[in-house]
Amino acid sequence: MKKTLLVFALALGFFGFSQSGANLDANKWSKEKAKAWYAEHDWITGANFIPSTAINQLEMWQEATYDPETIDRELGYAAGIGFNTMRVYLHSLAYKADKAGFKKRVEDYLSIADNHDIKTIFVIFDDVWDANPKIGTQRDPKTGTHNSGWMQDPGYPASNEMANSPELKAYVQDIIKTFKDDDRILFWDLYNEPGNNGKNTESLPLLTNVFKWAREINPSQPLSAGLWSWGYKELNTFQAQHSDIITYHDYENADMHRRVIELLKTHDRPMICTEYMARTNDSRFSTTLPMLAENNIGAINWGLVNGKTNTIYAWNTPIDSGEEPVEWFHDVFRKDGTPYRQDEVDLIKKLNDAY
Repeated sequence: MKKTLLVFALALGFFGFSQSGANLDANKWSKEKAKAWYAEHDWITGANFIPSTAINQLEMWQEATYDPETIDRELGYAAGIGFNTMRVYLHSLAYKADKAGFKKRVEDYLSIADNHDIKTIFVIFDDVWDANPKIGTQRDPKTGTHNSGWMQDPGYPASNEMANSPELKAYVQDIIKTFKDDDRILFWDLYNEPGNNGKNTESLPLLTNVFKWAREINPSQPLSAGLWSWGYKELNTFQAQHSDIITYHDYENADMHRRVIELLKTHDRPMICTEYMARTNDSRFSTTLPMLAENNIGAINWGLVNGKTNTIYAWNTPIDSGEEPVEWFHDVFRKDGTPYRQDEVDLIKKLNDAY
């Protein structure tokens, strides 16, 4: 029953008709352009990345806690197993606090990643986890709790109240304009999981505007916003119809994931899975990664190194003692670069070498 309902929800979500403004598509890439862009790249594989010393995007990007030494070391772990792409979250409050410094640190990050032959996917907005981001010193991690300090961007109710704000428009357009022709950036992921935390279509005005603002700049890199909740018909339709390439998240087992792939293929555009791999949810490297490789779908797992985000612990399943779980939920490496599972990194490297 669950599988049947999922497929039905997918069909509703992906084949609806959008009445949204035609001006949003003024600079949208044709299918031919998108396919030509994708063909220029090797198979895209990597992870969602935040250094192990940062609990959230603000701690990663604020001047006092920006940590290029750890970033360099941990991107080296990624390069060592053939990863060529990292998905990295920005944050508008870090920009607001120090616009010039923020852009300088973004440039520095890109230089470090490029030294490891790693491309970057930058994420602009985010509806996941804490709705009240604040500039300054970030709280300590909550013991044994998944992403206890991750912050939404711009937060809630800011995502509604500021949907039309000149401040957010200026942020989006300044960042994209600054790096619009930078080939170290693979593409712009404009909004992570819009509608999460029960917002659903409350996020549609900001989602619409971030596409509009980005299209006005018309960067050389493609634009996308990943599908993630198959029952959100209006959001799914908008995201799929206005993205240059199709991106999506899937933390289900391989059979369920394969059904999603077959439905998404109907858009006839390049596909990248920008989040997957949750071991205790039966989304594993051993079953998912070969399937993505065979279908020439980009594969960006969550995450890279076990650190302050505590993503070795499963969603909503804290371990109060802080003991290491019997099986890690996310992540590939320990802080010292030792793989959590040698068989997994052997498989990753083998597939990266083959494709």
